[in-house]
Amino acid sequence: MTSSIYNGTVIHKRFKPKTHFFKYSVFSLLIDLSELDQLDKNIKFFSFNKFNLISFFEKDHGDRDGSSLISWVKKNLDENNISSKDIRIKLLCYPRIFGYVFNPLSVFFIYDINNKLIAILYEVKNTFGEQHTYIFKVEDDTKLFQHNCSKKFHVSPFIEMDCNYFFRILKPCERISVIIDQYQSDEKILYASQDGERKDLNSKELLKSYIKHPLMTFKIISAIHFEAFKLWTKGIKFIQKKLKIKNNITFES
Repeated sequence: MTSSIYNGTVIHKRFKPKTHFFKYSVFSLLIDLSELDQLDKNIKFFSFNKFNLISFFEKDHGDRDGSSLISWVKKNLDENNISSKDIRIKLLCYPRIFGYVFNPLSVFFIYDINNKLIAILYEVKNTFGEQHTYIFKVEDDTKLFQHNCSKKFHVSPFIEMDCNYFFRILKPCERISVIIDQYQSDEKILYASQDGERKDLNSKELLKSYIKHPLMTFKIISAIHFEAFKLWTKGIKFIQKKLKIKNNITFES
């Protein structure tokens, strides 16, 4: 199996209108979606679409209705003139721990039959239960991929919508690195990153990662609200969310 664990750190650094910084350790799973049934059978404390110490539910991603994620990815590729024939899909995300998860960013890596990366989907969630997926077609199969797009989704209540994202992401290998620079009026206002070192996704390594981060998913959502409170105490303007959405998707060029 090719599914993996990545142990690493998340960093957020805000530059304007006031500086703010935080960092915490996490572990992510890079799951080959075709291997989920095998992982369910081989790892006793991991389940697919069922409660367990650590689990993965299809309803946490895509259409978020419990339907097939593989079908959801193929449909969106086909609708945007990207071949879905003989593809392999890997998803970088946090797992559920004791039934709970919040994924601010999940990344789908789409490979063709020759193991060439042909598309990347950045699935962004906010704490209002909403989601937006940015789809990028990959033309050149390199180690580092860079993507630009305008912000189309309200995430932080302390950042305006008139911004641009600059994504930089390593092709998953022995290390993973996802970096997002956010710009407003050509000034960088936010840097966010997640990195990690690879381990095989098996019972031993997953248990070790869990022991290091036993309440990780609860820590993530708690940290988001705690850091938001600190931004508020610094006097940063609160931005009211104007639109209510559920699952938006845009194809970016």
